[in-house]
Amino acid sequence: MSQNLQRKRKNSIYQLMEDRSTEKLTGTFINNSRGFGFVEIEGKKQDLFIPGEEVNGAFHKDRVQVELLKGQHGKRQEARVSAILSHGITRIVGTYDHAGNFGFVIPDDEKIGIDIFVPKERSKGAVTGHKVVVELLSYGDEKHKPEGKIVEILGHVYDPGVDILSVVKGFGLPEEFPEKVLNQAVRVAKDVSEKDREGRKDLRSLCMVTIDGEDARDLDDAVSLYKEKDMYYLGVHIADVTNYVQESSALDHEACERGTSIYLVDRVIPMLPHALSNGICSLNMKEDRLALSCLMTVDGRGDVIDYEIAETVICVDQRMSYTEVNKILEGNQETTEKYRELAPMFLLMKELADLLREKRKKRGSIDFEFPESKIVLDKDGMPLSIAPYERNAATKIIEDFMLLANETVAQHFYWMEIPFVYRTHDYPDPEKILKLGTFINNFGYHIKVKSGDNEIHPKEIQKLLGKIEGTSEEALISRLALRSMKKAGYTVECTGHFGLACPYYCHFTSPIRRYPDLQIHRIIKEQLRGRMNESRIAHYEEILPQVAKHSSEMERRADEAERETDKLKKVQYMESRIGQIYEGVVSGITTWGIYVELANTIEGMIHVSKLEGDYYYCNEETYEMIGRDTGRCFKLGQRVMIMVDGVDHLQKSIDFVLAPDTLKGA
Repeated sequence: MSQNLQRKRKNSIYQLMEDRSTEKLTGTFINNSRGFGFVEIEGKKQDLFIPGEEVNGAFHKDRVQVELLKGQHGKRQEARVSAILSHGITRIVGTYDHAGNFGFVIPDDEKIGIDIFVPKERSKGAVTGHKVVVELLSYGDEKHKPEGKIVEILGHVYDPGVDILSVVKGFGLPEEFPEKVLNQAVRVAKDVSEKDREGRKDLRSLCMVTIDGEDARDLDDAVSLYKEKDMYYLGVHIADVTNYVQESSALDHEACERGTSIYLVDRVIPMLPHALSNGICSLNMKEDRLALSCLMTVDGRGDVIDYEIAETVICVDQRMSYTEVNKILEGNQETTEKYRELAPMFLLMKELADLLREKRKKRGSIDFEFPESKIVLDKDGMPLSIAPYERNAATKIIEDFMLLANETVAQHFYWMEIPFVYRTHDYPDPEKILKLGTFINNFGYHIKVKSGDNEIHPKEIQKLLGKIEGTSEEALISRLALRSMKKAGYTVECTGHFGLACPYYCHFTSPIRRYPDLQIHRIIKEQLRGRMNESRIAHYEEILPQVAKHSSEMERRADEAERETDKLKKVQYMESRIGQIYEGVVSGITTWGIYVELANTIEGMIHVSKLEGDYYYCNEETYEMIGRDTGRCFKLGQRVMIMVDGVDHLQKSIDFVLAPDTLKGA
């Protein structure tokens, strides 16, 4: 069989053709700066590994056709790129470096791994150190770098706000709303009228509150609770956003495209304009608002024995903060006196939330306690403090009530057998579970898996987390258990939520900031109004798969952008702390070094070359970095003293070394 390759160029896209018949797959190429890459194939659990010599000119995020090769890289199937179908990246954000009659743009995204050549006449007057957006004119080949022209100068790399703006541009995040969308938001954001109230359940006399962070402006959920005999009557009341965002309107198209609100460290990029999110759709105190309410009757075991989902009109009695409610729960006399009429309801909420949490725990719901970062900035965007975001009893109450409403709504519509969008979380990868099980045996723990398929019940993970609580190996095993989990996403099939250990789950409670919630509100209202006929069912069957897919993609993009801005600020924060010593926990071990996480959530790396006194190698099976001659060992979850050694703004990374005293004691 001939192995000769013919290369031809057509419409700026390379096509590589081979005269042998083999299985061909289509996917997205993910580059690695070290020359090789991976191809993500939709529907396949494992990415394909592309050796450097088989990349064949593919650029990061290109849509490519691949052919499987004989052989594997580790446990990954190897493949070669046989055709580039389309380019996924047309613009790149990076730092400009001037060099005489030309310049280069060094991409912010390290996966791109190659500088972009820019002729002087296409530099738009950029100077060294400018953050720029460069439009690609060619994607390069074996002899030539990619070439582009600068289309936007964002400012100098050290100008306030340019760092975050670079992330916004780099991820293609939405910025200003189109004028048409803003105008429509203003037009529809009218006060609640008598006509609006018609046909709705009037709950304005029901005592209810919102409980949010002090700085929250888009208040989309309120809660009410009272108890009669042994029954709790819990109401979760969610802003009726779909009353103002009509299907196929400019507002709806924009919200669908954005998919989610994005919470960057210094700004929020909202899914809906402020006229709605902070205005008529926000459940402001003492103002009539339209809502979708899930009214649940919960017995003493935490079971929902009756419920009603209804279109309602509500009026919030009091806006509360998590801090204030938590003070009441802790017995603070001043705060309790200030809200003396509401204080008994908050104590009742704590009682019910504890009951619901205990029920979830019994069925196997998993709660990983890895805190998010709370980053406080000054007026110029420089970080003043970084600390773990605090979860208290009040935040848990709202979490518990929202979880129950989401489950109740999902179960209701599952049994109605009409199209819906579910929040699903698959079972962990069997290989990872098998590896976890083998590893924890070294510590005297074990987990039960179903024989044959290595499938595990979430209760086994939860029981494991309970057994290791307070032990020296807790940090290590918790991290490994978390890494064995898959990501949750949106689907039209109700396959259950592994992490919550429940068969039915959806996102119903945040239609201001998540499009799936808004979409299912529309379905709920059509069903409540008796309009879910065959044509509407067919309509939703057609559109919902794409809504679920796009929403999952936008959620991932938002998560990545949020992490990127956090990393930026953490690098800036630690730059002024070079030479300082901290205690941290080994959070990752790789062939190139040890990752250490500090108590303030900041993570840095001790490069293997900086581990002095021995030649160290990584044992991937035991998650250890071991000294060849001394036998000195660093393990995942181990506490170590480190010194901040340096930072890299371009890589958004922080370098640690072992603290001097640690080295002496080695």
